[in-house]
Amino acid sequence: MGELHPALILLAGSLLLFILPTGPRRVVSVLLPVFGFLNLLAIADGTMWHVTLGGYSLTILRVDRLSMLFGYLFHLAAFLAAIYSLHLEDRLQIGTGIMYAGSAVGAVFAGDLVTLFIFWELLAVTSVFQVWASGSERALRSGMRYLLVHISSGLLLLVGAAWCYLKTGSLAFDHIGLNEGYTWLLFLAFGIKCAFPLLHSWLVDAYPEATPTGTFFLCAFTTKTAVYTLARGYAGEELLIGIGAVMTIFPIFYAAVENDLRRVLSYSMINQIGFMVVGIGLGGQLGVNGAVSHAFNDVLFKGLLF
Repeated sequence: MGELHPALILLAGSLLLFILPTGPRRVVSVLLPVFGFLNLLAIADGTMWHVTLGGYSLTILRVDRLSMLFGYLFHLAAFLAAIYSLHLEDRLQIGTGIMYAGSAVGAVFAGDLVTLFIFWELLAVTSVFQVWASGSERALRSGMRYLLVHISSGLLLLVGAAWCYLKTGSLAFDHIGLNEGYTWLLFLAFGIKCAFPLLHSWLVDAYPEATPTGTFFLCAFTTKTAVYTLARGYAGEELLIGIGAVMTIFPIFYAAVENDLRRVLSYSMINQIGFMVVGIGLGGQLGVNGAVSHAFNDVLFKGLLF
């Protein structure tokens, strides 16, 4: 324990879920987040793993308080989702679900933009199966739209990373700010996954079409990973206060006229993310801590409501 990348146990273990018979599969799905959490506890704060790939220096692991908190959150969410999935016979859904959780863990421990991009796209590819799992025609169409939006977010991230390297000579993922063209591209990439106003329709389109188990997975990882990236890269940016304030207000009007409870909860999720975005925009220890603590809160109560 402590010698493995925090995402490896979930990602590698998820492959077993595609081949194991039902009984062992249920046991393994619950144990994977437990072993992953124990491995996380054994990793020292300040740990960094560097690799060189194609002449570029990448930081595939960067452990600090912020990444560790989201690592705890995602392992807790994966454990609860695995328990909620014990009734499933669908190997594909539970396998991609745990892989989806591992992708989120990998993203929050990424110390550079290329590693972040890899896990960012893996998030999109694995999460869409939670929408498609219901098998309806509407779910298939919604899932395809969801995938296109999230792949587009990844392309913006990739272009922003390349532009950042050309401009600064570095791929490090630290505080970015809004002062260059590439910083706005990265901000937009993160904003899509965070369901910023006018970029939010993928959430209310896809989440209600997923299976109940799939929706639990979806509400725990994608938007919370985006919240992490904003906290890492844009804490203290005043623009986020305005964006977050709009996010807290406009979804309530849509929710009030909806008859589909799962759509109501989807709009409510955007509302709650808005509070996190405001906290990140306020910056400082109090603002970011408030955003992170509310992310824990939202995963627990929103998952249970869904």
